[in-house]
Amino acid sequence: MKKRIVLLLVAGVICLGTFPVSAQDVDQGTQLDTRIQIKPQGPTYNPEGRRDPFRDLLRGQDLREKGKTRGLQQLAIEDAVLIGIAKHRGKLTAIINDSQGYPYYIKTGDNFLDGFVLNVNDSQVIFRQTKQRGIPLSSPKDIVKEIKLEER
Repeated sequence: MKKRIVLLLVAGVICLGTFPVSAQDVDQGTQLDTRIQIKPQGPTYNPEGRRDPFRDLLRGQDLREKGKTRGLQQLAIEDAVLIGIAKHRGKLTAIINDSQGYPYYIKTGDNFLDGFVLNVNDSQVIFRQTKQRGIPLSSPKDIVKEIKLEER
């Protein structure tokens, strides 16, 4: 019984402390300190093993150049369809499409999945195939893709 009374008294004191002070208490000279000090803080992040969403994922890399090179290196020579050849400032550039119709601009020396571009002429592109299905060939094979006179 004594424990219940003590608990009720403690609970009552806690509850009275949380209630707002009435206007009568203020009139009797009790002054409330209504100033609240808030310290400005910047945003914080605790990763706990997760990736930081505010970190730059590209880290200054140029996606256009990286994507173009990676795309050619994943393209087989047999899948390339020659669309046209352009000449700019004395240099020839061939325009090809992959199997999905995505265009690539290639020049002499560009690498493919199974070889590289050996030469670009006014009417043809010569590829040198060094691999077939990922296995190196004993002797490289040249593949010529040509634009017909009607298509130029």
